Amino acid sequence: MQKNMLHDFDLPSTPGVYLFRDRRGKILYVGKATSLRDRVRSYFSTDMVFARGPLIVKMVEEARTVTYEETDSVLEALIREVALIKKYQPKYNTKEKSDKSFYYVIITNEEYPRVLLRRGRELVALGGSDDVRSVFGPFPRGGVLKDALKIVRKIFPYRDMCKTNSGKPCFNRQIGLCPGVCSGEISVREYRAHIKRLELFLGGKKTELIERLEKDMDRYARKEMFEEAGRIKRTLHNLKHIYDVALIKHDDEVGCDDTYRIEAYDVAHMAGAHTVGVMVVRAGRSAVKDEYRLFTIRNIVKGDDLAALEETLSRRLAHAEWTYPRLIVIDGGKNQLRRAQKVLADLGVEIPIVSVVKDDRHNVRKILGDRELVRMYERNIIAANTEAHRFAIGAFRRKQRKEFVA
Repeated sequence: MQKNMLHDFDLPSTPGVYLFRDRRGKILYVGKATSLRDRVRSYFSTDMVFARGPLIVKMVEEARTVTYEETDSVLEALIREVALIKKYQPKYNTKEKSDKSFYYVIITNEEYPRVLLRRGRELVALGGSDDVRSVFGPFPRGGVLKDALKIVRKIFPYRDMCKTNSGKPCFNRQIGLCPGVCSGEISVREYRAHIKRLELFLGGKKTELIERLEKDMDRYARKEMFEEAGRIKRTLHNLKHIYDVALIKHDDEVGCDDTYRIEAYDVAHMAGAHTVGVMVVRAGRSAVKDEYRLFTIRNIVKGDDLAALEETLSRRLAHAEWTYPRLIVIDGGKNQLRRAQKVLADLGVEIPIVSVVKDDRHNVRKILGDRELVRMYERNIIAANTEAHRFAIGAFRRKQRKEFVA
């Protein structure tokens, strides 16, 4: 359905996907929501417009209408969002469609295919490998995808790591998350049909999937194969009653542009010894912990915090395969800010930097840098800086204990 965004916000309070379009109807941005009404309205709230970041603000200014599709669950909205981004390649979904650090679901091309979670850079390494049967993604938020797969696996149990026909059930079989590939309870033909249903669901083709399942159930019933018909009936019931509270929780956490990546850095040492530099990552309001990085600092004079910061930033920016942030947060005052800016300038990298200045009690006194960015992202800047300090101290203590024991 289509709505004139400037005058009509009478959207349903149901899960679904929304598509911002320009005056010609071209899709600018695709998003998902627990409540379509609340999410679309949020783009026109004064606080939310600032919180979402300059890219999304520009998109809203360019947009003229919004269309939407209702879904029966947040899980389906998540899957449909990815399918639409992949199909239409909206320019304001650049991060979702191209970032090598985002996640994909791949299904392997084996006798008994496995369903696996992979990063974009791992997918690039696979290239056109015959080992891959199908790919779904990209999914920008790993935590959301992992929770989504837990729900999907209860509807469509699948193999991930177990050994086929080993003669004994794996752990996932024992809890109902593997269909019995390991224990020889399902044939190759049955399992491939099962995987095909999963592919339809992950491809956002629920209507086609339900039609196929209903036909299969009728066929089994006519052949008096009631056990198989009953199994499909349970699958249909689960598809129509998806319990996705975990995804609703994630969706409610997205209060700002969840593609806006912030990296925060800190350095820790004891009297110049055991120096470490750390990088922590936030996307929107969420910490991306599997992208945290630790750097053991070696090439500096002991106690030179500025040199330690320089080495940390230089080594991180040497990894062009890692997603560059849209904002860098460092700990310290003007000297730290100038040194960090020089590192980026020398490398030809243009990323804004802010520096968090603290008092003797480690409370934030002020934030140096672009005032507009500080105003828009103050909470996330402070949260990232606090997390970087925590991570740095923890890493330093672990390194210190390790060397003491050795």
